[in-house]
Order: sequence, then structure tokens, then C-alpha cells
Amino acid sequence: MDAGKALITAVRTGLAELADPVKAPEMQAYMKSAMPFRGVPKPPRGKLMKTVLAEHVLPDRVTYAETVLALWRQAEYREERYAAIDLSGHRAYRQWQDPELLDMYDELIVTGAWWDHVDEVAIRRVGPILREHRAAVTPVLRRWMTDADRWRRRTAVICQVSAKGEVDQKLLADAIEANLDDRDFFLRKGIGWALRDHARAEPEWVRAFVRAHPGLSPLSAREATKHLR
Repeated sequence: MDAGKALITAVRTGLAELADPVKAPEMQAYMKSAMPFRGVPKPPRGKLMKTVLAEHVLPDRVTYAETVLALWRQAEYREERYAAIDLSGHRAYRQWQDPELLDMYDELIVTGAWWDHVDEVAIRRVGPILREHRAAVTPVLRRWMTDADRWRRRTAVICQVSAKGEVDQKLLADAIEANLDDRDFFLRKGIGWALRDHARAEPEWVRAFVRAHPGLSPLSAREATKHLR
């Protein structure tokens, strides 16, 4: 068995051993998921992944990407997709976090199509790649901010959350303005979140932005100014 298949088998076996049939339907209902859950909360799942990733080291970039996508595409339970996201960001493979992975992350965003998948990929994967490779990644995000897929657009809006003083304010402003009139809850919430987070570093910029954009939805404006009152 090759390294990727062995890792996937270990993930599936471990999740099956931790499965809780009582929690599973509750978790599925909370997440409004069509895909069933095993019923494994984040703490034990994280402990499992720490062990699996330490014991099953992938030898090269191709195997790494193929394993992430295989675990994701073949998932029968939602925790397997969480495991794929965990694998994608494991510190052992940090050297491969560059623009070449954007197609992989784009697939996770578009096919994941819900906040629990998209937000982790947007903020913890796409965001760091943007900060290290601005010239290559910025044009991609500019395409995503006007894409028909709402999750690509949400990614363009929130990918700089937690960037602190490294936020590209022009990119953030353009992403928000491109989606200002969209009535989608997740976009409006994402806009407010992105502005609220940036207000920690640049409160005056956020105040000025909100004042200059009376078309912001009440939800976005309220979230943006939550800590500025």
C-alpha cells in the first residue's frame, strides 16, 4: 500500500473507531449537511489526525496533493473532509503552500460549498499563500470576487481575516464593493467579519469605509462596527 492510501485508510479506521452514533445525527442536523457524520467532535478528531499525520508522512508534492483530493473526493462522512483539510495544512508540507495549490483549494471551496469547509480553506490556506505570493494570487482573487459561485466570492472577501497589518486594503475594499448588493447571508456576514477583523489593526480605515458605503447591509455594518462603538 502506498503512503497516500495508507494514510487514508488510517484516517477512516480511526474515525470509525471514534464514531458516536448518538452524536452523529445531531452534528449532521446542526451543520445542515447532506453528507452524514461519524459523530466525532473536533478534539478527538484532532488528536487522531496528529497521530496519523506523524505516522504516515507523504514523500513528495504529487502524493500530498493526490492524497488530499482522494480523501476529499471519496469521503463518505463529513469528518473525512475535515481530515482532508487538516492534511492540506499540515506543517510537514508547508513548503508546498504556493499558488500551484490554488486549483486544489478551489475544488475544496466549490465542492465543499458550506462555511465549515470554505472558511478554513479561505483563511488558513488561501490567505497565507496570498501574503507570500501577492503578484500571482491577487489576480485569481479578483476573478473570484465577481464569480458566479458565492463561495469563491466569500473566499475573496474573508481570505485576509487574521492578516492583521498585512491586509491589502485595496483588495479587501474591491472584494466588498463587488458584492455590496448581494443579498446572500453568507456574503453579508463575511463582509462584516472581514471588516470587523481589520478594525483591530485599522479602526479608522474601517470607520471611514462604513461611512463611505451606506449601501452596506445592516448585518454587514453591524458586524463591521461591533467593537468600534
